[in-house]
Amino acid sequence: MPYTGPCEDRLALRELLETYADAVTRRDPQDWGDTWAEDAEWSLPDYPEIGTTKGRAAIVAMWTEAMKAYPGIMFEAWPGSIEVSGNTATMRSYTAEVYDQDGVTLRDRGVYEDTCVKIGGEWLFKSRSFRNIHRQQAPKGC
Repeated sequence: MPYTGPCEDRLALRELLETYADAVTRRDPQDWGDTWAEDAEWSLPDYPEIGTTKGRAAIVAMWTEAMKAYPGIMFEAWPGSIEVSGNTATMRSYTAEVYDQDGVTLRDRGVYEDTCVKIGGEWLFKSRSFRNIHRQQAPKGC
């Protein structure tokens, strides 16, 4: 079953994902960074030049630099599964991004496989692994 565990935890995990997406769209490193555990790990296997980044500070620094290439981004995310077991959870989520790069509008879709932890009553991302599903260049106008 793709949704297990207490509904209040599943709701809090959805809100964690929504907070993350909102912070990406607003390009807010403070709010975005606050979604990660201090000892978190972010893996981007489809981007071998980036690989895996460990630790909240390093993750936020890498993301802040990377976001310079994504002006005007609109980022959406929604869960495909949330499975809670005590103070840990696994979540699969899907993403849709629209942004301009070098005068071209791109649309990306991807999937995250996450492990989340509840620390001090708050859910945070402990590890995230992102894979691309689809990339599309938006058609040019007439």
